[in-house]
Amino acid sequence: MKVVAIIPARYASTRFPGKPLVDICGKPMIQHVYERTRRATSVDQVLVATDDERIASVVRFFGGDVVLTRSDHETGTDRLAEVAEGLDCQLIVNVQGDEPLIDPVMIDEAVAPLRADAQLVMGTLMTPLRHVEEYANPNVVKVVTDRQGLALYFSRAPIPCGREIADIRRLLDAVPVHKHVGLYVYRREFLLNYARLAPTPLEQAEKLEQLRALEHGFRIHVARTQRLSQGVDTPEDLERVRQLMMTPSARG
Repeated sequence: MKVVAIIPARYASTRFPGKPLVDICGKPMIQHVYERTRRATSVDQVLVATDDERIASVVRFFGGDVVLTRSDHETGTDRLAEVAEGLDCQLIVNVQGDEPLIDPVMIDEAVAPLRADAQLVMGTLMTPLRHVEEYANPNVVKVVTDRQGLALYFSRAPIPCGREIADIRRLLDAVPVHKHVGLYVYRREFLLNYARLAPTPLEQAEKLEQLRALEHGFRIHVARTQRLSQGVDTPEDLERVRQLMMTPSARG
């Protein structure tokens, strides 16, 4: 079973233009993501998908493989699907280009269920929500699953919500609360069909693309991980990642 990891990377960004090329400890962010993804034992090939020649040039410079895509894609999944059209593989992993601290083991944890169960068409990750401030933060996506690990819902709102537990700390101690990790695994044929589906009301309301799959009746397996990553959405996140990258454990 061949597994290809694709890292979508855009230069244009409303909040942080040029984000994939920012320097982190002497390397552009996209290089950190690429190198960590290559260390995942389940991945056979890694590609960067971009519509910007500046990013493509940097990837080629450090020896990475890059595919230039159209510039009119509305979502990262659309860009992924364009690349997937030309691939001969069974599974495709979507690794976000703004996750320079992604742990390769997390990729393996997300891939494993789809390798083990041919009925699963899409997978992702969740990790325990540990901090009270994350529970109410709309930038931290929460997820709830059934007992088989299949997603029931993803939301920016605080879910689950304890009706009779007013104290948030007590709720987090009493009920499993997980935040979503934005890493996805797809069967190639499903990805191609998924990208053709029309956007759905919940997806548009929450601004969470994975809800399109749930609203169309597809199951998403959510694997648990104890590992953490730190995405870069803002310049403040970048400084936090730079500090974390200075620690030996993060560099490894």
